[in-house]
Amino acid sequence: MSNAARVVEVVLPRRLGTGFRWLIASSWASNLGDGLALAAGPLLVASLTDDAFPVALAALAAWLPPLLFGLSAGVLSDRVDRRLIVLTVDGVRALVLVALAAVVATGHASIPLVLGALFLLATAEVFADNTASTLLPMLVARDDLAVANARIQTGFVTVNQLAGPPLGALLFTMAHATPFAAQAGLCALAAVFVARMRLPAREAERASTTPWHDVAEGIRWTAHHPAVRVLVATIFIFNVTFGAAWSVLVLYARERIGLGEIGFGLVTTVGAAGGIVGVLAYGWITRHVSLGNLMRIGLVVETFTHLGLALARTPWVALPVFFVFGAHAFVWGSTSITVRQRAVPHGLQGRVGAVNTVGTFGGLAIGSGFGAVLSQHVGVTAPFWFAFAGSAVFVVLIWRPLRHVAHGD
Repeated sequence: MSNAARVVEVVLPRRLGTGFRWLIASSWASNLGDGLALAAGPLLVASLTDDAFPVALAALAAWLPPLLFGLSAGVLSDRVDRRLIVLTVDGVRALVLVALAAVVATGHASIPLVLGALFLLATAEVFADNTASTLLPMLVARDDLAVANARIQTGFVTVNQLAGPPLGALLFTMAHATPFAAQAGLCALAAVFVARMRLPAREAERASTTPWHDVAEGIRWTAHHPAVRVLVATIFIFNVTFGAAWSVLVLYARERIGLGEIGFGLVTTVGAAGGIVGVLAYGWITRHVSLGNLMRIGLVVETFTHLGLALARTPWVALPVFFVFGAHAFVWGSTSITVRQRAVPHGLQGRVGAVNTVGTFGGLAIGSGFGAVLSQHVGVTAPFWFAFAGSAVFVVLIWRPLRHVAHGD
């Protein structure tokens, strides 16, 4: 076996199957495109206005659709051909991005138009992400889910957060339309990879029910499963605090710690570098720390992240904080999704995942509203102080219930 083949076998073990390799190729292509947008989207809005309120609204436009459409996406992915959903949505995203790139290139971009495009893209992403998360348990054995999720999260960290944002910021400085055109091409490529994937036959469908019945079934299952219930509640509350701070991150990076447009991409890159440390240490961590304690440590880290950023005045102080947060985010994300996928029956994966999505982005949407108001009336660091105080209170309240996570398997 050649050295290249050995590397491929380590990163993408053959036992995970060909279908998994097509899925991860699609995930990495899509994540690279999303990484470009992480920097280019806020930079585009900030290039059209200096007002903090519309900048925070850009974050709201990205975070509100999962709250509005997450449950519908879950029902759809449990009823319809999941591969077809991802193919269709990736095609729609590519078309919207081509139109946005054309508008920006011709100088006709405006705040309402850009916010509308970001909203449409985020809506399409709700259906793509929810459905894609249900494909992995169909392709990979239960005992391999932790490895498979870690590989997908590794791609997310490296291409979405490490490579994508600085590249998106660089492309934006060259021509404002370029990162959006590139993202359109990557969405089309992701669709090609999904088209090559073959899914195993699904179990026979249940008797026809109404969408509302299906939604209620997903909510009831989540509410009655202690580990998943605690995870959803924790993600919701902590994303309120996170969303308040991160909704004005582009202004914080530019005004508080003195980073320019390309430097803003560096914030996410440093966080991704921390995520790589989390990738390398994840196996050792999960062998030595219980899931419940892992969640507790993560919440403490996130709480003090907000405090560190509220106090920071230079990149040399803020960037190490982003690095530590990146490691925490990878460990938390990989653990929570593995617990959920192992616990949830295949027929409920879409709906329970949608409940989790609504909690995730509902918190972000509410938080971004707080961030917009606080930054406009108090100052750009006010959302970070709010995030620190709110997180500290919730850590105390959720400390004991997190013991359920340790039994989530």
